[in-house]
Amino acid sequence: MRRYRKILALLDLSDASGQVAEAARDLAQGSHAEIVALHIVEYIPVEPMGETLMPSVQIQADLTVHTRERLAELTRSIGMERTRCRVEVGNTKAQILRVAGEEAADLIVLGSRERHGLAILVNFTEDTVLHASHCDVLAIRLK
Repeated sequence: MRRYRKILALLDLSDASGQVAEAARDLAQGSHAEIVALHIVEYIPVEPMGETLMPSVQIQADLTVHTRERLAELTRSIGMERTRCRVEVGNTKAQILRVAGEEAADLIVLGSRERHGLAILVNFTEDTVLHASHCDVLAIRLK
């Protein structure tokens, strides 16, 4: 098995995030890799109604702070104390690829849900990351 140096764990903070985090933790222990836990806060669009942008900016800032706290709590709760946590704001797919390159990750670990019917035709985040990433991608089948 390839020895990884830096693992980027994509955590959406859903109930299944623990599965992804545990997989990244276990892989990192086996290869003594560094882990970077990443959560993306989607951009909050503002309707142009002549109102100030301050409430939207404040909501996004508050959401980012709250998300950092939840991400740190999740990583601590499963024994990933030395994990570096990052919260980014923007388009999920673009931010994942940007951070993976910026961090020089050699493995991205993400969750993947089973899809049926028309959902198979939709371009999900894991599909984009798999095909556009510069490094290996491990998809954890979520229960």
